Amino acid sequence: MEIENIVANTVLLKAREGGGGKRNGRSKKWKEMLRLPHISLCEELRQTVERDYFSLCEKQPIGRLLFRQFCDTRPELRRCIEFLDAVAAYEVAPDEKRRAYGLNVLDTYFNNGSAAHLPEIPQEVVTECREKLEQSPCKELFKECARIVREYLSGVPFSCYQETMYFSRFLQWKWLERQPVTKNTFRHYRVLGKGGFGEVCACQVRATGKMYACKKLEKKRVKKRKGEAMALNEKRILEKVNSSFVVNLAYAYETKDALCLVLTIMNGGDLKFHIYNMGNSGFDEQRAIFYAAEICCGLEDLHRERIVYRDLKPENILLDDRGHIRISDLGLAVQIPEGETIRGRVGTVGYMAPEVIQNESYTFSLDWWGLGCLIFEMIQGQSPFRRRKERVKREEVDRRVREDQEEYSDKFSEEAKDICRMLLAKDPKLRLGCQGRGAAEVKQHRIFKNINFKRLEANMLDPPFIPDPRAVYCKDVLDIEQFSTVKGVNLDPTDDDFYHKFVTGSVSIPWQNEMIEMECFKEINVYETDGALCSDLDVNRPNPPPKRGFFYRLFRREVCFKSGYSDEEEGPSRI
Repeated sequence: MEIENIVANTVLLKAREGGGGKRNGRSKKWKEMLRLPHISLCEELRQTVERDYFSLCEKQPIGRLLFRQFCDTRPELRRCIEFLDAVAAYEVAPDEKRRAYGLNVLDTYFNNGSAAHLPEIPQEVVTECREKLEQSPCKELFKECARIVREYLSGVPFSCYQETMYFSRFLQWKWLERQPVTKNTFRHYRVLGKGGFGEVCACQVRATGKMYACKKLEKKRVKKRKGEAMALNEKRILEKVNSSFVVNLAYAYETKDALCLVLTIMNGGDLKFHIYNMGNSGFDEQRAIFYAAEICCGLEDLHRERIVYRDLKPENILLDDRGHIRISDLGLAVQIPEGETIRGRVGTVGYMAPEVIQNESYTFSLDWWGLGCLIFEMIQGQSPFRRRKERVKREEVDRRVREDQEEYSDKFSEEAKDICRMLLAKDPKLRLGCQGRGAAEVKQHRIFKNINFKRLEANMLDPPFIPDPRAVYCKDVLDIEQFSTVKGVNLDPTDDDFYHKFVTGSVSIPWQNEMIEMECFKEINVYETDGALCSDLDVNRPNPPPKRGFFYRLFRREVCFKSGYSDEEEGPSRI
């Protein structure tokens, strides 16, 4: 049986490496799968697409690239884009180089009349930037200047863009993005683990070669456990969040037996595995602080959408190929309307905050408690209120959470003790992160003094540990317990409304990022060199007929032969 596991791992590793061929895991017919439609097929999209500058030209990756291609054709707009890029470079500059980057921005764009091609930025705004740069070069120094430039671009330039072939090309990509997704969109590989309603396996998009994790929710199991609301809630929350520190949803589709969520694949395993199975339990403090900083950013992105996570624990924090982390499994997450609170004993024993155990109302306080538990466990090698594999009743663990003070060993520096104590304050009103500024309070703790959060958010900092690319950080195939057959449950048309809400195909931002990352956009997004419109962008040139497959042509030829007619002849054949 060991052979079966070796084969499954070998096939997966080969897929992760791009299949070993020139196509990097793409199907032979990938260009046919990603063929852009004739622009005449996009007229309905042209009428209905949201005409919002931020969404079309900044938030959506392909939209952003195409708007920039348009700006490249006009010197005054190209200057604006160059300025915004210079500001972005300033914001992620290392602390010791930020002043030099700032002076370069000022010299390049605001000296000797060089601002002529920028929209009018008040002189007092520029003067204030120069003064602040000399005093303390903060990351947001050019925020107001960038706002003015973006406001300018969102006006007449954005209106002009919508009349060009670049916007038409954006509509073609949106049309392609909205095409149906089925199980045949993917290749499927070995099982990686289990979810609440079914297995999780590795999969690969045939058209691009991109690897993902496919979380299958068995329809009968969901129905038997009345899990429709929970499944739809997780799907909608995943769809809403776009973060480098949270597992992203790329596709949602269905098969005859399952609903499928296609998610960011995390090949490095979970933190629980690394804390307890890679030598001595726990991490050195610097590694723990790096992960804590990234988790803090993930919580910030969730809380910005008013989503409270509610299940922070080591097994829900996953590592990617490079060693960066993402928060996973949003099944217990919930969105809280502005100005409201919620109640509910939700989470995992030993990690739930006192206010959850006591059934008090809350918003985001329990996530900062969870971060405190995680930092403690990463450093100590055990959770703060329950020893590893300790057999103890839930009531006793809950009592410790409410009443006992956590104990610190010599593994903790004074700074590590301080942040844990502040995050594990029993009273949420006194807890770090709950004083009105959320993640900003946590980021300013002195334990993160060496973390440049702008560079961290841009994935520009090197992780302290890089997973072995030749390893599969999950249980052997045969050690993953299989689900039993669901009996006594029948699927019927009354379930179709739920399936329709769940199965929505591609998710815009992850799909567009995939096209760019796998270089499909670069290879497909070509134009005529002489400035003329491509045939697929010219409404006056007819839409070419679809290319017929081999089996269609073979079948057609046989029919023609039997009937005495050929494809080329209108009259009877002389054969």
